[in-house]
Amino acid sequence: MPGKLKVKIVAGRHLPVMDRASDLTDAFVEVKFGNTTFKTDVYLKSLNPQWNSEWFKFEVDDEDLQDEPLQITVLDHDTYSANDAIGKVYIDIDPLLYSEAATVISGWFPIYDTIHGIRGEINVVVKVDLFNDLNRFRQSSCGVKFFCTTSIPKCYRAVIIHGFVEELVVNEDPEYQWIDRIRTPRASNEARQRLISLMSGELQRKIGLKVLEMRGNAVVGYLQCFDLEGESGLVVRAIGTACTLDKLSSPAALLPACNSPSKEMKESPLVHPPSHGCRSTHNSPIHTASGSRLTQNFSVSVPTLIYTGMGSGSAGKEGGPFKALLRQQTQSALEQREFPFFTLTAFPPGFLVHVGGVVSARSVKLLDRIHNPDEPETRDAWWAEIRQEIKSHAKALGCHAVVGYSESTSICEEVCILSASGTAAVLNPRFLQDGTVESCLEQRLEENLPAGCGFCHLPYDELNMPFPAHFTYCYNCRKQKVPDVLFTTIDLPTDAAVIGKGCLIQARLCRLKKKAQAEANATSISNLLPFMEYEVHTQLMNKLKLKGMNALFGLRIQITVGENMLTGLASATGVYLAALPTPSGIQIAGKTPNDGSYEQHISHMQKKINDTIAKNKELYEVNPPEISEEIIGSPIPEPRQRSRLLRSQSESSDEVTELDLSHGKKDAFVLEVDDTDAMEDVHSLLTDVPPPSGFYSCNTEIMPGINNWTSEIQMFTSVRVIRLSSLNLTNQALNKNFNDLCENLLKSLYFKLRSMIPCCLCHVNFTVSLPEDELIQVTVTAVAITFDKNQALQTAKPHVEKSLQRASTDNEELLQFPLELCSDSLPSHPFPPAKAVTVEKASPVSEGNFRNRSAPSCANSTVGVVKMTPLSFIPGAKITKYLGIINMFFIRETTSLREEGGVSGFLHAFIAEVFAMVRAHVAALGGNAVVSYIMKQCVFMENPNKNQAQCLINVSGDAVVFVRESELEVVSTQQPTANCQSSCPGGEVTT
Repeated sequence: MPGKLKVKIVAGRHLPVMDRASDLTDAFVEVKFGNTTFKTDVYLKSLNPQWNSEWFKFEVDDEDLQDEPLQITVLDHDTYSANDAIGKVYIDIDPLLYSEAATVISGWFPIYDTIHGIRGEINVVVKVDLFNDLNRFRQSSCGVKFFCTTSIPKCYRAVIIHGFVEELVVNEDPEYQWIDRIRTPRASNEARQRLISLMSGELQRKIGLKVLEMRGNAVVGYLQCFDLEGESGLVVRAIGTACTLDKLSSPAALLPACNSPSKEMKESPLVHPPSHGCRSTHNSPIHTASGSRLTQNFSVSVPTLIYTGMGSGSAGKEGGPFKALLRQQTQSALEQREFPFFTLTAFPPGFLVHVGGVVSARSVKLLDRIHNPDEPETRDAWWAEIRQEIKSHAKALGCHAVVGYSESTSICEEVCILSASGTAAVLNPRFLQDGTVESCLEQRLEENLPAGCGFCHLPYDELNMPFPAHFTYCYNCRKQKVPDVLFTTIDLPTDAAVIGKGCLIQARLCRLKKKAQAEANATSISNLLPFMEYEVHTQLMNKLKLKGMNALFGLRIQITVGENMLTGLASATGVYLAALPTPSGIQIAGKTPNDGSYEQHISHMQKKINDTIAKNKELYEVNPPEISEEIIGSPIPEPRQRSRLLRSQSESSDEVTELDLSHGKKDAFVLEVDDTDAMEDVHSLLTDVPPPSGFYSCNTEIMPGINNWTSEIQMFTSVRVIRLSSLNLTNQALNKNFNDLCENLLKSLYFKLRSMIPCCLCHVNFTVSLPEDELIQVTVTAVAITFDKNQALQTAKPHVEKSLQRASTDNEELLQFPLELCSDSLPSHPFPPAKAVTVEKASPVSEGNFRNRSAPSCANSTVGVVKMTPLSFIPGAKITKYLGIINMFFIRETTSLREEGGVSGFLHAFIAEVFAMVRAHVAALGGNAVVSYIMKQCVFMENPNKNQAQCLINVSGDAVVFVRESELEVVSTQQPTANCQSSCPGGEVTT
């Protein structure tokens, strides 16, 4: 028995009234781990019981410590009837199993009930004693560290980056079992939560075993997702990047390694961005009536991506032997790996050599029931098929690896869309092998990669390209060729040469589909997917050129399936890379040049587009320097050929030649206006309103072009749900409603955050779901960071308030259920008074912290504020210790939706409770922040006729200890975490 778990129940507070006669509660606690249960004594007639129990001891195997959650149930004792449940607490023991982890979990945990929400708090102390286990056949993976961050964690150094790890486990969903018909909703929800906790622990343990087999000690970029397949079952899957990490423990090594990106960007030049040429494949295996599988394979060539792809044949004269050696070393390092994928989006210096472009694949599947949970071969085969497509696309681009890799699903009834995407790349083999690369190769590598542009040089032969494309010589070094436009799924490298600032670029699309069942439904979705993908990329290319930029980073395309529609939402951060050529303008061409009024309208639209491009260049400070053509020894960049964007693939070549392109710039990007949809696209370009003065937004961690960040941050989560009218619903009306929903949501965020001007909304993450027929739900998580700007803020704020006044009075018919929630301020208006007090007490949050710009850190504060941010860092602070991963799944159900404030109040209260429980668990570990926070799922279901609603939320992040930069002098002479641990003993939080 290699492990002993010890639990002590100390006290409870703010329990609900369970005995109406005395307005008090007779509370006791059940502590369960595995099949063993202990009980405390009953504390009679008190809402603040003091149990001070003995130590409950569980002797278990270490694999059980990883799989099983500690389950604490608080009940009300009844003499003559069954005991009434008050709520439960699930505690993950895994953070105590690391060698560098906390030794104790101690603090106040919110008592959570799936029907009533948070119902008080309980003080628990948990300890684990591990014994040495030399059995090499053991089934545990204790000691493997997990990180949600998609970059190498601060305070660590990457020795080796081994590669891709994945696993999935399947089981039957308790919600759809026969016993669910006779048990209560509370019992059903608790069975579901417990099963998901078990599956999550088992999945993490199995991935840890794979890491140990690869001789690694950590998983970075760990992404775990739940697929709720209805009657087919429940799938929990995860992917990550196995690494061998070394802790930088000495203060001298710690300080430069853990600098916030604002300092790093000041101290070093800019880093590697990737390049773009995209291949997209859809596989649609569909069940036939006879039970056999019909597979539809088709590849979609997107012209907007293809002619901007990358490839270089001119690299051969001088760097040919070196490139061949590099390619041979990299290939030998990756040849033993089935899938050379990496979930990292930011990399150590020198890791990324070249970028080949975006590679993606989608597949439509029909779900079948999971017959044997121990053999998930069907789901494994599906994902293996997708990954093989991604791998083949990367090879076609001359690359051996895929970085920024991610997977997602969208499920509606029996149909499931599997999606995967990443960026094809050539990597430095020094990080992939343990001392097998000769030092001369590393030296040649440093010499052959110019700073700021080497990553975007074409990695493959220009003469053997898989698609037509056009290239120019690099505008930075003039030695290698680069594409016209770059699309990537990774963050902007810190040494990339960028001109001006970046901006958030989104493409939004809705398409109606007929309601169908099984195979017919899967077939209709398969037929729609390639055209939607084409339209989304068309929008991205048009909007990128409208901004006057030439590269996209952090690209994330989400395709969501519903009962009668499909939605596509693509988000990315547009930038202007100095190494790439200046983007050509957009020119509109019509088919009826003889019509005077039509020509006048086209001319007017052309003028508006030209004015918009000029305004955007001024707004984002995109002013590239003039390139002198008299540089000795440097090739002159080739003139760009005219490129055209065709709205329809069904046009004949004769129709194409009828375009009148004799006027305007010869190198313009031509947008053909040939039908109503094309005019709609042009209007959508011009209706995208830029952020108000003083605001910037991006979906990457750092806004390109802004370096002077302050320590003021504010994370927020917003959810909006709209119900569409089924009368006369067309694709155009659907697109307009969806576009207005996203735009108004962003406007409302700007309005609520206007007091933080100037600020930037970073890591903006949109998630779209279609939970029911004619229902669209959009969830946004981001963080607002302020920065210093030399301008008069008093003149900017009145302008912002005036321009955003409309956002505070949104159209009630379109936005029926608005929800806005800031994580660091818990408004009380959606809650009944008693519930508001409960949430505030349960959450280690200081009310008004949002207004307190200079909130003190844990080291010298009486209020332990656990900060939450989707970023992997905290501006103005150093992360000194990682305490473990936080991965939590919650279910909330109500039968009194209208009484709780409708959909808005219900969701608002639930998300506030989720924040409170996450903060409490982090504080109990001794941490004071959650970084890389992400709400991976927010599934909302409503039955307005029965006044019922249910919501499922899955969140994750890294619990850390951070210290302000102003306190680093103290940290350098003492232990990095001494101050925070002394001021927050046992993780207790003062409210």
